[in-house]
Amino acid sequence: MRKTLIAGLASLTLASVVLSGCAQRGNAAGAGGDEETSWPEKPITLIVAFDPGGSSDVGARLLADALEEELDATIVVENRPGAGGQIGYTALAGADPDGYTFGLTTIPGVIVSALDESRGAAYTPEDFAPAALQVTDPTAIAVAPDSPYESLDDLLAAAEAAPDTITASTTGIGSQDHFGLLLLNEAAGVDIRPVHFADGAAQATTAFLGGNVDVLVGNVGDVKQLEESGSARVLTVLADERSPFLPDVPTAAEAGYDVELGSARGYAFPADTPDEIVQKLSDAIGEVMQDDGLIGRMEDLGLQPTYQDSTDYAAFWAERTETLAGLVDLVRENG
Repeated sequence: MRKTLIAGLASLTLASVVLSGCAQRGNAAGAGGDEETSWPEKPITLIVAFDPGGSSDVGARLLADALEEELDATIVVENRPGAGGQIGYTALAGADPDGYTFGLTTIPGVIVSALDESRGAAYTPEDFAPAALQVTDPTAIAVAPDSPYESLDDLLAAAEAAPDTITASTTGIGSQDHFGLLLLNEAAGVDIRPVHFADGAAQATTAFLGGNVDVLVGNVGDVKQLEESGSARVLTVLADERSPFLPDVPTAAEAGYDVELGSARGYAFPADTPDEIVQKLSDAIGEVMQDDGLIGRMEDLGLQPTYQDSTDYAAFWAERTETLAGLVDLVRENG
């Protein structure tokens, strides 16, 4: 019997947060937003915990370019890939909290890596100071254009007939796409085997295009251009409604599997960074997220603009931490 498993970003769908959060600018973090600060006075490092070229990295670089003009500062993007983002998150959490290092943070990855004791992370969710959310990006399931699987039902039927023979990419143990695959396996009662590429989406995509895995599990932002170029066939999106970037692709719910999961990508400083600096970056991101040029470039890449200020993003972190704690055992059991 098909089970219903929902572990999604329902609170971040196209409701009050999609860009309308820009109107909340200046309301976050109390009076901190009104304090004068000379920050920034020197170059700022932006840590991206994944290889260059994936949708997370590209989205961060688009924002960094816009922030340089908004803040009148130099922002140096530093890729620190490995261990499903854990290497980069470790560097971010351990950085000097002086405001000159912030990082891209992806939920669920940054939270799950901290909650799963077997990962040995040197940080907890409380070691970060959330600044703003930029993107929500649902999980998509894709196969090669010449694959025999024409639909999600085709794929799941084959997986049921031959357990543990079909392979699927993830960007690391406990990553968003790992969760998506495990939840789909649970809902359908099948065993599609994960193959982990801990350096990010670019590495996983290269393996998929090379025929080293049967299925690509990635964000809409990662698979959209592959489908447009004829390099992949997207079978489904794990969301409560069809993606505006892939309007012809049905959701898993349409096939009878209520599995909803996606990535929320934002930015955080190390804990103890001065509130006024966190607020200034939050405000700056809110400003650039109102720019039609930036929004257009993001949407061209299949990145769904979804701004939250520092207060709302911190609340979302807290809510996701509580929810994801219940899914850590799933990762341990199914690795």
